[in-house]
Amino acid sequence: MNCRVCDSESLELAIDLGTQPWANHFLKPAEIGQEPFYPLRVLWCGDCHTAQLDHTIRKEIMFGDHTYLSGVTKTLSRHFEQVASLVDDRYFKNQQSKAALDIGSNDGTQLKHYQKLGYDIQGVESSKTVARLAQEAGVPTLNEFFNEGTALSLGRKFSVINAAGVFFHLEELHSFTTGVKNALASDGVFVIQFLYMKSIMDNMAFDQIYHEHLLYYNLNTVETLLKRHGLSVFDASFSPIHGGSIIAFATHEERALPHSESLSELLKIELETNSNDLQTYRDFEGKIAGKKDEILNRLDEYKKEKKSIFGFGAPVKGNTLLNYCGIGRDYLECLVEKNELRKGLFSPGMHLPINIERELVSPPDVYFVLAWNFRQEILENNQDLLKAGTEFYFPIVPSGAQK
Repeated sequence: MNCRVCDSESLELAIDLGTQPWANHFLKPAEIGQEPFYPLRVLWCGDCHTAQLDHTIRKEIMFGDHTYLSGVTKTLSRHFEQVASLVDDRYFKNQQSKAALDIGSNDGTQLKHYQKLGYDIQGVESSKTVARLAQEAGVPTLNEFFNEGTALSLGRKFSVINAAGVFFHLEELHSFTTGVKNALASDGVFVIQFLYMKSIMDNMAFDQIYHEHLLYYNLNTVETLLKRHGLSVFDASFSPIHGGSIIAFATHEERALPHSESLSELLKIELETNSNDLQTYRDFEGKIAGKKDEILNRLDEYKKEKKSIFGFGAPVKGNTLLNYCGIGRDYLECLVEKNELRKGLFSPGMHLPINIERELVSPPDVYFVLAWNFRQEILENNQDLLKAGTEFYFPIVPSGAQK
């Protein structure tokens, strides 16, 4: 394959997590054992330094009808509210007529916050089930994959185009980015929220590598992609959401906006820490096996103590961790979820049953927290269980989080 960003043929294997099922393929009972497995490998481009998967599962399979919902966690909704307020205060506070487009708009959680600030809103969401839920909640949502053609069909320009947790999913990467360029108003701002590869490595969060995440950006590499399409990042900030993300603000390159102090500092840190170097990726791969041993040793200790263990949350990334470490029914009795769309389903690969949190008769001795990126909310919501003696084990602890 050629590099997804710059078309270079200079690609080298950086991280190999073996063969795994598509992590968002939660199974109905009749599908257990029938799920396909695919290679899960990260390549590094010797020219633009972008990290990327070498295998693509078609977007129609991965995103045509997924069950992820943004609105399930209060932490994410609060984050989206803060982003909308920041964008409005900084760029469009006094603008009379303003419009926001959210690409990968999910259940409309982000757009509702823009709507409260006076924006005309429009969502584009590929999952038919999730798009229907958004529409039923009063959020105008087009059930399509966003690309150059979709942008043209909308027939309008937007003050804000938002892409939260979607920019690294893109099979049609260049058509998508051209579509953003064409749909963005002349003074518009493209708000990109993406998992920060530097943080993934710093946190040992190898579970954030899965087939939906085709690309793994640092600021240096995302800028390479945007410039190819006449866009440019002018500001960026680090956010602790999802264990470590970047919120980048881009606009038309011809506006020639200078780099903010925050962006310049983040780029400097990337350079000083060799965040985009192949050796840094290979060092990270070398540490992943040690992380696996650490996790399994902890679970073995619980088993020796005859403690019951449930998985807390059934996030997509959890299936990378479960499958790579081989954590199935011999360790966990089930996964516990809030998301009703996953009721009665089973995890791909390890075939753990998913139970709904509010329907549990009694808690386990230990919760093995797969949704570790919502650590604070989970601990706040479960004070009664903690006081009663239930232990919450977080296999991944983001830098800066209290152990």
